[in-house]
Amino acid sequence: MINVEHYKTLVFDCDGVVLDSNKVKSEAFYKVALPYGKEAAEKLMEYHKNTGGVSRYKKFLYFLDNIVEKELADYGYEALLTAYANAVTNGMLTCKVAENLIQLREKTKDTKWLIVSGGDQEELRDIFKKRGLDVLFDGGIFGSPDIKETILEREIEHGNITLPALFLGDSKYDYRAATYGKLDFIFVSKWTEVLNWQEWTTKEKITVIERVELL
Repeated sequence: MINVEHYKTLVFDCDGVVLDSNKVKSEAFYKVALPYGKEAAEKLMEYHKNTGGVSRYKKFLYFLDNIVEKELADYGYEALLTAYANAVTNGMLTCKVAENLIQLREKTKDTKWLIVSGGDQEELRDIFKKRGLDVLFDGGIFGSPDIKETILEREIEHGNITLPALFLGDSKYDYRAATYGKLDFIFVSKWTEVLNWQEWTTKEKITVIERVELL
């Protein structure tokens, strides 16, 4: 049994943890890359899934530097970012939200809550406000272009994250970031896109829950 009330801070990833938005983003990466060809789009989507939690900025740079043919690489970075943002916004506003967040918030009313995501920070704050979720996260909503390690380090230094703290994530990168920040970590499995996550979490001896509301 996880004693969630033991923690002074809970840090949540967004996609696949609070919102069922992993598929929304995977489909958006594929869609916006299609002008470069189906093969390139498939490679970008595969790269995206293998690097869960990493910002779109790094993924599109990798796409243009390593997947797209050289003669096309000088075109489209800003256009890709714009098209991607447009493609994900509606999906993020309509996808499922983790159940019973309000009940968990009440259970941990003396615990500070934060979002630390690879998603664009301003986009996330707008979406959470429109969905009425921002009020749950009294510690703030943070995302790219800053990477998760930078966000955690900064917020710990500023006293916004107080240890002991728990990071709830659904990717290998979330685990690495939590370890870097000396936060405990729980893997949330229901909406993850990590392949063979059972094998990986067993090997690393990571605690797994299906949904955040089971805390």
